[in-house]
Amino acid sequence: MRRAVLLASLVVCVSCQSSLQARGAKRYLKKETTADMAALKSVFIGWVDLGPDDWALHGYSDKREWEAVVIGLNRALQKLCQTTYLPGRTVVGAKDIGDTGDSTHDLHVKFSDVRINYNDYHLFTSIQFVDPRTNAVLGSIPVRPYYGNDWGFVNYLRAAMEEVAVKLQVEIIGGLVKKRR
Repeated sequence: MRRAVLLASLVVCVSCQSSLQARGAKRYLKKETTADMAALKSVFIGWVDLGPDDWALHGYSDKREWEAVVIGLNRALQKLCQTTYLPGRTVVGAKDIGDTGDSTHDLHVKFSDVRINYNDYHLFTSIQFVDPRTNAVLGSIPVRPYYGNDWGFVNYLRAAMEEVAVKLQVEIIGGLVKKRR
């Protein structure tokens, strides 16, 4: 009897461990768009609209406090792309929700259908890759969740933004680039 309980406990522990590892793993690591964007050297990263009017829904005391968080999260995404995930490229980020960039860049990355899922720690968004000179969509990623595996509301959103940056690297460069140590 004790042997059966011990074996059952071991199976439960192993299954929980593997599901936790899978939950924290980066997803969407395969290129899904058909466009070859590897030669594009100037990238404009659009604004991830986290709803400035949703401040009360997210537990903030006023709109300005939530807007500061939204600005910080967008700048964090832009910095991740500049420093880590889009090496060898000039990356410019939107300054605010109204900043749509200009035609001096080779590629515009646009985000839409953005929403937050508190229960599963997901940031949902769709992504479009646009040629700013012709306004043609080079490729798009449908709405899907990007997982933020960290404690606290802002921290899990920041981690989800990093997962978005990984996806941008896969689509623009054509795969993952190993980080330098």
